[in-house]
Amino acid sequence: MRIGSILENQSFEKRIAITPELVKKYISLGFEVSLVRDYGSHLGIKDEQFKEMGAKILTDDSEVLNVSDIIVQLAMLSDDKTSSIKENQTLIGVLNPYKNKDKLENLAKKKINLFSLELLPRITRAQSMDILSSQANLAGYKAVIEAFANFEKAIPMMMTAAGTVPAAKVLVVGAGVAGLQAIATAKRMGAIVFATDVRMASKEQVESLGGKFLTVEGSENLETEGGYAKEASDDFKKKQEELLAETLKKIDIVICTALIPGKKAPLIIKDNMIENMQAGSVIYDLAAIQGGNTAYTEVDKIIKKNDIKIIGESNILNKLPVSASNLYAKNVFNFVDNLIDKENKKISIDLEDEIIEKTLIK
Repeated sequence: MRIGSILENQSFEKRIAITPELVKKYISLGFEVSLVRDYGSHLGIKDEQFKEMGAKILTDDSEVLNVSDIIVQLAMLSDDKTSSIKENQTLIGVLNPYKNKDKLENLAKKKINLFSLELLPRITRAQSMDILSSQANLAGYKAVIEAFANFEKAIPMMMTAAGTVPAAKVLVVGAGVAGLQAIATAKRMGAIVFATDVRMASKEQVESLGGKFLTVEGSENLETEGGYAKEASDDFKKKQEELLAETLKKIDIVICTALIPGKKAPLIIKDNMIENMQAGSVIYDLAAIQGGNTAYTEVDKIIKKNDIKIIGESNILNKLPVSASNLYAKNVFNFVDNLIDKENKKISIDLEDEIIEKTLIK
């Protein structure tokens, strides 16, 4: 069996799907590992490090794609790259079937096996493969660091002979994996933290981290069976708006993490709410790539409204590419480990396995 990976488009993705330490593990499963030249050089990982672990370094992308039974990536390959993939090969990555529906259908018709890892079921057995959780953890942490760097006041309370500096007040919108990590990070750095989420199950988690959960009166539990947030009713949205509008008047920093899989990000912080915020406040919107949670979010821009900074990032993990690659590569390895028939040394697409059945694009 052969497994391979090529570089992503460096203009928007710096993570890699195979790290040197994983090469040995793939070889122990019976794989030959092929990577394109300079695969990890932008992360300070030289080709020699991959070679020492047993990987083969090939000169160009098409060569890697041609020889690999399994191709592991981050994002969907471009059209010119997919033309190099042949029947019965397997492509694993974050393929975004909502965005790449037609492209994926065409590849599936060519009998190419396609696995999109963001579709993994939320079951115990899939936790070690859960790329959404591992990457969201880092995103939540980094969003707080970036927001604090753009905030022009101290974060923790400081008592000095010249007077007391009050602690910054942080609001985290969305208490999923990214939101919970944002709460924990902000709390560790001395901020007073508030959080809101449409899923009532989040209340206990927020409070266990030292945050104050903002509860909408008469809340309905808006959680899918898979543990994700779902669309709120108009009545809930109205009550949430009223609570947020009042809360935001005293908040210094907002971290937005609210997303609904496969849909445009919900617009939570409206223009009139931003107008009433304190001058010098910062909003960091992790949902920017899916439209943003605020009225003014723009991808990869810092927008200023009434002396309030609204920061939108297309891929915050490009600011932590080494850590993000290490976690992603381990998630992918665990998925591949589950995918192969070790006894016969071949790929086994067992549709009785919920992990395989849910991630396979038919």
